[in-house]
Amino acid sequence: MSGSLDEAPLLSIRDLKVYFRGADWLARAVDGVSLKVRTGQTVCLVGESGSGKTVTALSILGLVPIPPGEIAGGSIVCKGRELLGLSEEALREIRGNQISMVFQEPLTSLNPVFTVGAQVREAIDIHRRVDSDQARARCISLLEDVGIPDAAQRIHDYPHQLSGGQRQRVMIAMALACDPDLIIADEPTTALDVTVQAQILALLHHIKATRGMSLLYITHDLGVVAGIADWVYVMYCGLIVEQGEVTRILEGSRHPYTRGLLASLPTLAKRGSRLYTIPGSVPDPTRRPPGCPFHPRCPEAIESCREVFPPMCDYGDGHLARCPVLFERR
Repeated sequence: MSGSLDEAPLLSIRDLKVYFRGADWLARAVDGVSLKVRTGQTVCLVGESGSGKTVTALSILGLVPIPPGEIAGGSIVCKGRELLGLSEEALREIRGNQISMVFQEPLTSLNPVFTVGAQVREAIDIHRRVDSDQARARCISLLEDVGIPDAAQRIHDYPHQLSGGQRQRVMIAMALACDPDLIIADEPTTALDVTVQAQILALLHHIKATRGMSLLYITHDLGVVAGIADWVYVMYCGLIVEQGEVTRILEGSRHPYTRGLLASLPTLAKRGSRLYTIPGSVPDPTRRPPGCPFHPRCPEAIESCREVFPPMCDYGDGHLARCPVLFERR
């Protein structure tokens, strides 16, 4: 695993709380999340839709819409600098320069009226002092690095002229434009077919390894995690419910939610049989159940789970799980 556990992390989120308010409702989208990303490390944040993963990522870059959103508490530190409370001008210096984000759907993230070259070049123009020829050469080089053929010609294309996989490669090129320390990838393969998904994952892994960057990869698919992650955080209902080194999570998960996600993965051994599904759905964040938020869906739940909010239980070596029931049975 890249990055020593003893060294100061590149990114440290501590007790982050992000709420959304309406006239008569309060949604605790992120409710006390803590996580770390170390230099050269790939960290995966895993959970179903609605668990708070994307809101956590948007908070890092100051992109949560305020209002209706609000940062209700916590800390986000990157390279020793507190990001919460920074001015918009200061955040613009960080976005794309130190931290970049690859969004889920490139067709809606890319501007349809500008060429892909112009959009890749935007970050270069903002953060780097280079002339027009240097910026153009940099754009072509970036598109070549992410596997776009005939890059010198494709910089003149518009997003609709590219395939879904090529558009996502353009998004990655944009993220790489200023050699950031950290790339946040928010489910970047969701809209792509399986073959292209594998290509994009391999590309991200190669870029991280060759450029010495860190990667925070957001996904609902634990199958993806196995191939790229060093460290895993499992998120449910705005909370981290399990965290640890990837092998320990995949081979020795200690939370019923993580076990449910793993059981739902298709494998050759399950061929021809019905896949397991976790019953129910992620609760409405405005109506989170008391006690353990997973208890209405949990096969291990006992009476106290309905009343007592579960603490993190320590299995050693950084492996934590928010389930006292399984901790007592170990």
